[in-house]
Amino acid sequence: MIQELKIKNFLSFKDEVRFNFEASSDKFAEESQVVQINENTRLLRFAIVYGYNASGKSNLLMVLDFLAYFWSAKRKDLDAETGVVPFKLDRASTDEPSSFELVFYVGNTKYWYQLELDQHQVYLEKLSYYKTTQPIMLFERTLKDGQSDIQFNPKAEKISPAAKDMISVNCLKNMSFFVARNQVNVSLPLIDAAKDWMRNQLMPIISPTMGLTSYAQRLTAENKNLISYLVKFLHEADFNITDISSNVIVKQLTDEAIKFLTEDNGGEDEASAKELERIKKERTIRQIQTIFEHTVKNTNGTETYQMDKKDESTGTMRTFGVEAALFEALRNAAVLPVDEFETSLHPTLQEKVLYEYLKTQSRSQLIITTHNDGLLDLVDDLIRKDSVWFTEKKPSGVTELYKLTDFRGVNRLSSIREAYKNKRFGATMKK
Repeated sequence: MIQELKIKNFLSFKDEVRFNFEASSDKFAEESQVVQINENTRLLRFAIVYGYNASGKSNLLMVLDFLAYFWSAKRKDLDAETGVVPFKLDRASTDEPSSFELVFYVGNTKYWYQLELDQHQVYLEKLSYYKTTQPIMLFERTLKDGQSDIQFNPKAEKISPAAKDMISVNCLKNMSFFVARNQVNVSLPLIDAAKDWMRNQLMPIISPTMGLTSYAQRLTAENKNLISYLVKFLHEADFNITDISSNVIVKQLTDEAIKFLTEDNGGEDEASAKELERIKKERTIRQIQTIFEHTVKNTNGTETYQMDKKDESTGTMRTFGVEAALFEALRNAAVLPVDEFETSLHPTLQEKVLYEYLKTQSRSQLIITTHNDGLLDLVDDLIRKDSVWFTEKKPSGVTELYKLTDFRGVNRLSSIREAYKNKRFGATMKK
């Protein structure tokens, strides 16, 4: 679970901002929306971010995407860029490093990750963990004479001099320590627990334009429990869908098709490369066919019809995809970022999605951005006050990030939504 994220000089975040999932002393919905990690740490499972267009809402989610990408992206040579994007509306910021800090929990073990880099090289990369209140360094990577210098804590992780040297040699100055670590066959339990969390528990952003259908089809073909979950949700949400089936269809390929699919394509990752090799060997492609069963009542009585995904509405398919992702987040105790949550979802359906997620006890976390101020009417009914955040862009183009509970007198307001519309909290269109 994420506790805190600090960002500086990345996209529209020129000045350091702090985002966190730390719960206040508020007892509302505590059983389902707050996870008690230890005596002093209570973490929220949900955050909702408001702000006008181009205020930086999406950029907050993109920080998580960048960190996950950076931890896994292998560089071919020293000339490749790191992928970081500094604040570009200030001449000085463009040439300054970007910095990030992420505090997160793997089970009950607390980690603190620090990163400082520019577009060409990493100046600092450090991972620590906590046994008590003080951090214990696991590794610290700095830049010396244009090369990565990596120090391990022998009291925390035992590593041979040979393995240490191999990791150092493989760690190019423009890529993450974790990429180099993946190339060396050595056991580093504490470090690997953090690495696996980033790979498995931090899900990619669901953007407004992302097609989720193929993703949901693959999951439903693999997991029958997901089908039951989706059918139950869609039925309760007033869809007339009563069953879903996703089956793998194997089709033979022609020589031309095989050449088109495999030529000049080495696969973006290991899984893609293996699939391309399978295609060459077996000369087949696997496609998933999903059929939705609809049960309706008409003049003929109760009838059942089978419909292909192409005949379903955009809203139905968006719900199909979003709910599949939420199922995975719940199942894997993962962090799921969703940008413009309201995309293709009716306001009542948005409430239904959030209600079903938030009533389920889990160590998963959901962070959404939205323009739907109607959800603010659910504060203290479904949504906790400490879950609400705002972004506002200053005249300089710099994003400010703050939360609802930063304001005094919030508990005395009769309507959070009306206060927001009346610019009580900023983060709205200037007139």
